[in-house]
Amino acid sequence: MYDAESRQQALALVAEGRSLSSVSKQTGISRAAIRSWQARAAPRSRHFSPCARCRPTPGAPDPADSYAYLLGLYLGDGCISRPPQHRTASLRITLDDAWPGVQQEAAASLRAVFPDNAIGWVPKAGCHDLKVYSRHLGCLFPQHGPGKKHERRIALEVWQQEIIDAHPWEFVRGLVHSDGCRITNWTTRLVGGERKRYEYPRYFFTNKSGDIRKLFGDTLTRVGVEWRAARGTHPYNISVARKASVALMDAHVGPKH
Repeated sequence: MYDAESRQQALALVAEGRSLSSVSKQTGISRAAIRSWQARAAPRSRHFSPCARCRPTPGAPDPADSYAYLLGLYLGDGCISRPPQHRTASLRITLDDAWPGVQQEAAASLRAVFPDNAIGWVPKAGCHDLKVYSRHLGCLFPQHGPGKKHERRIALEVWQQEIIDAHPWEFVRGLVHSDGCRITNWTTRLVGGERKRYEYPRYFFTNKSGDIRKLFGDTLTRVGVEWRAARGTHPYNISVARKASVALMDAHVGPKH
């Protein structure tokens, strides 16, 4: 293990035009180590930010807007697990390859909320799992528990609801980006005695958990979006179809990309 001063000295010699072999011979530092420092000029910091929920006075994750979006993704397509062979639990969010923009936004939010943790991608058929390992996943996502989400109660903690109240659209975006979509619906109308096709945009959110659907619907109501819960053959759907509400969703959420 080399200290920062030794690294800086070795890199300075390389910057002067010296070969890796000569710098290694002079400093006693291996060529492989110097080569790796060239790829990463500064050594990785070993300072880790404390968990916001584990402080003597628990606080909210920072940045709050990124957390609100990430919470929406987790409730939709996220899963926390710890296989027996692993010492640390992992958060896995499954994201469709059809929407690379959503994948990039999800990765950016995960990096923002977990700045000290490496994130990774696991390829699967037609999608990728976005993963992060952390000992504090249960602190930040207390909705985690045994079994499937729609088979257990899902309720936000007070501090989570305060974040959603402050950043409702980020939460809505996360839910739509995981379990929602924007489609072009159509119907027919009789105009001047002739039946014509009429198309209009519409948002859908589909989740088996009644608790998660309620969180989505309550947040939509809070931001002024009119919505309807489907019944009959599609009991898990929430739809947004009124023109003004669709326009509001377009301004803050938009189609997946």
